[in-house]
Parts: sequence; structure tokens; C-alpha cells
Amino acid sequence: MKKLLIFIIMLLFCQTVYASEPPSVAARGAVLMDGESGRVLWGKNETEPLTMASTTKIMTAILVLEQGNLDDMVTVSTRAANSPEVHMHLTTGEKIREEDLLYAMMLKSYNDAAVALAEHIGGSVEEFCNQMTEKAKEIGAEDTVFGSPNGLDGHLTFEQHHSTAKDMALIARYALQNDKFVEIINTPSVALPLKGEGKNYFVANTDRFLQEYPGAIGVKTGYTNKAGQCFVGAAKRDDITLITTVLASGWGTEGKEQKWKDTKTLMNYGFENYKKEVIAKKGQPLKPTMVSYSQKEMVSTMLAEGFEGLFSQEELEKIELYVTQVKEMEAPVLKGEKLGTAEVMLGSSCLAKIDIVAQEDAQRYTLLEMLQYLSGKWNNFPLEIGL
Repeated sequence: MKKLLIFIIMLLFCQTVYASEPPSVAARGAVLMDGESGRVLWGKNETEPLTMASTTKIMTAILVLEQGNLDDMVTVSTRAANSPEVHMHLTTGEKIREEDLLYAMMLKSYNDAAVALAEHIGGSVEEFCNQMTEKAKEIGAEDTVFGSPNGLDGHLTFEQHHSTAKDMALIARYALQNDKFVEIINTPSVALPLKGEGKNYFVANTDRFLQEYPGAIGVKTGYTNKAGQCFVGAAKRDDITLITTVLASGWGTEGKEQKWKDTKTLMNYGFENYKKEVIAKKGQPLKPTMVSYSQKEMVSTMLAEGFEGLFSQEELEKIELYVTQVKEMEAPVLKGEKLGTAEVMLGSSCLAKIDIVAQEDAQRYTLLEMLQYLSGKWNNFPLEIGL
């Protein structure tokens, strides 16, 4: 009996030690996101509007890569040259390639580089910021407004420049689909210009996450007095990509260290607790649909698409597939015809809707077959005549 009691205590202790605890971070707003699906895996005030400092430059880079030409020469304006620190000391009238400015902006977070790019692509900083805000909405970042291409917010009201932890993760997810963006943010250091002539610059990547976390692939750090220490990060291990955002992890030297701690805490929680799981397979068979007025009495059905994603063990136990399907219909039925919908539900949240389709054709009776069918029905109909 004593041995049994000890065993039970040890079992409970092990369960306590190895139970997965939710992450604890200092950031005011934070999120852990599945980089493939965009599903929020964990969040802390993830939809609360906050200032986001130089993580803003992720969106600046997106627009330049999509609308610009990397070999274009950018003429530096007085406004760009007079940008506050951190800056690369561009001078009025200096000409420098778009690509060189992108590297300088993303690796070292140079503010003058961001302004020069904004003016070159948008015609003005203000118009470029309008385009940034519109692009954010296209991506799905609904509560994001850009009033600055570099994240400097001292001259802006909160309403003019803000985002959320979730929105910034969505923006990063979109940016990571661009190979050139990924190439730039993963560059340890670079000597500029990459091509041609001009002033020489040496730019080293300030993203410590790249060196300190296995599987890290960027993305962008940031700090202002309003925003505090911010970071949007991404990491990939095997077939899992995670994206994190931490906004306002602190101020000063302590806050600078805290943003890295917060990011690593979220990443560790994600990789330790979430696995890629196949919830539904393309072609997965379901119940047949009955068919009338056809030689075939029923047609086989299947899922038109599959569904997989990152899930914790606790979530897997709650996932259910709700099927709404036509039980019976008249011929003709065509192969691939939609016969219903399967909803992947996690609690009250619908994660996916998948069409249910016919696996085969069921042709309607020909005229002769219909007459034979009706004749058979008539012959089997009981007829009673009372005299």
C-alpha cells in the first residue's frame, strides 16, 4: 500500500512537472502565430492597438519589393537626409540604389533609407504611408494605420500610427512569402553598394535572434520612446514555421533584453506544444448520397480538399468534423458536383469549410428506362376494386 501511494505521488509530480504551462511574457501585446495558416496559437492583448516602432519597416520593404525596381537609382531628398538617428548619413542629392537602401533599412534600421525609399516609390512620404495602410488591409491587418515609413512616431498622434501584435504577425507572414525579403533579413552583414559606384557603407544585421535561436529567420526589431522595445520574429524547424510579435516588452536596457526573452519564450512554447496534424484528407470518403431516377441507387462522396495545421494535444481532442450533406437527390449527378459541406470545428470556431463532392456520375434514366421504371412501379402497386 505504501509503495502504491508513493507511485501515485510520483505520477502526479511528473504530470505537474511536464504539464504545458501557458507562456508568460512582459510584453503588453504579444502573439504566437502559425506561419502557414495565420492562425493565432496564443495571444496576450493581441488585438489591442499599440505603437510598433521600426517593425513598421516590414511594410515599407513589402511595397518597395512589389512596386519598385531594385536597380533604380534613388536621389536623396533634404527631408530624407535630415532624418533623425538611427541614420546612415545620406546627403542631399546623393544617388543610391533601391536594393542598397533596402539592405540598410532592414539590417541596421536606418531611418533616412526608409524615407528615401518612400519618396521614390510613393512620390511623397504621405502618399507612400497611405499605400502602406491600404496594403495592410489587403493582407488582413484591419487595425493598422501607418503615418511613417520608418516607425518614428514622435510627431504623430496614436490614431495616425498604430498596429496590433496580431496585425504585425500577419504582415510578417505575408512578407516571408517573398524570397528577396527573406534573403535580405537573413544577411549577417553587407558592404554597399552591391553594384556600381557611390559612397561605401558597411551594414551589420542588428537582429540578435538570428544568432541566438535555432531555426530563426528574422524578422525586424524596433524601439521608440512611445512604443518601447518591439520585435517581430520568425523561426522554422522541419515543416513548422512560427511567427511571434512582442510590442512594448519594456524600456531601456532591461527592456531591450526582455524582448529577446519574450520572443524565445513564445517560440519555445510553440515548438514544444504544437505539431502539424492532418485533420482531413483530400479524397476522404463520406456517406453515399442516394439517387433516384437512375440505374445507380447511390453515389460515393468524398472531401474535395484536405486540411492540416498546427495543433496542441488538447486542441486535437476538441476538434470535430461537422458534415452537412444531401441525403437523396434526383439524377443526374455529375462527378465532382457539390453535395454538401464539412466544417472543421474547434469549439465554436470554424477552422475550415470543405466541399463534399460526388466521386462518380449517376446518369438519369433514358426515356425507355423511365418507362420500364414506371411500369415496374405500376405492376407492384396493389389494386383493389370493390363491386
